Amino acid sequence: MRKQTSDNPVAISSDSFFYEKDKSDATLILGVGNYLMGDEGVGVQVIQQMAGMDLPERTDILDGGTGGFLLLNCFESYKNIIFIDATMDGEPEGTVTLRKPKFASDFPSALSVHDVGLKDMIEAVYLMEMKPELYLITISVSEVVPMCVDLSPEVQKAIPEVINTAFTLASELANVSQNS
Repeated sequence: MRKQTSDNPVAISSDSFFYEKDKSDATLILGVGNYLMGDEGVGVQVIQQMAGMDLPERTDILDGGTGGFLLLNCFESYKNIIFIDATMDGEPEGTVTLRKPKFASDFPSALSVHDVGLKDMIEAVYLMEMKPELYLITISVSEVVPMCVDLSPEVQKAIPEVINTAFTLASELANVSQNS
């Protein structure tokens, strides 16, 4: 793992970042969700916690918010993308699940309030010439609370497992890239 420095930004804030260096063997951990909707924003809250941590080699993080199609340039730049998002899948609150979806229809049917935008973006990715490998880490939530930045205790407790799952997967992907 490496410590983030000014040469290795912790968060991406401009489109130019994607063209500054070759990311064809890198992994992007992308947290999505609406920070102002309680548990629905867990994906971006996970990224905020990762910002102060050592990241696996060849791994970047991005708070994708509810970006939708604005995030498409990420998919042209990275070999692997790990999504982190909330889902209302009926599982107990705080359940962490890792999936490797092959199609947008493989994403959970209830990806909270930005479901349509995310699925539309994924459909567009599958039409692109250069497709990254997509992975999805979901955290089960039971409700969306408007105008709330707090997470429920169960969802808050799941964050270390989410980070561990994302970092383990990113490290495995970096090792595969290095050995190819």
